[in-house]
Amino acid sequence: MQKAIPYMACIPASSGPRPPAVEGQGGLEGTAAETAAAAGSGVGRAVTENAVIVIGRRGCCMCHVAKRLLLGLGVNPAVYEVDDADEGVVVKELKSMIRADDKDGSGGDSDNDQKLQFPAVFVGGRLFGGLEKVMTTHISGELVPILREAGALWL
Repeated sequence: MQKAIPYMACIPASSGPRPPAVEGQGGLEGTAAETAAAAGSGVGRAVTENAVIVIGRRGCCMCHVAKRLLLGLGVNPAVYEVDDADEGVVVKELKSMIRADDKDGSGGDSDNDQKLQFPAVFVGGRLFGGLEKVMTTHISGELVPILREAGALWL
């Protein structure tokens, strides 16, 4: 009998347990900086590599709702689940990405005072909004053209 391969429907937020602090090598501050760099580069890379990505807390039901809504439209979004311990680092990385987009962007349609909330949906590498924004644009019929423009839908 063959052994089943486990399937993960999400991108793990951290690559493993944190290394123990070694005396004389920066203590806890050094390991926190290394963890921040590792987790931050993972979420930033995931946002830029995927046409649509849903970022939320591990086990969040609203993240599941956003994913199911997008799946119903024919989009297969990546899901990045954040552990409670890594939440601060991920939020800081996402906010820095949003600020960089606001400075470089066209400036007309992005909300500068938009608050980052989980689940956060990124479309085409830019923050689209939370579940409320996704549902609002879906009901108004504006979501499908946005997803087509981002390359998430081909029909």
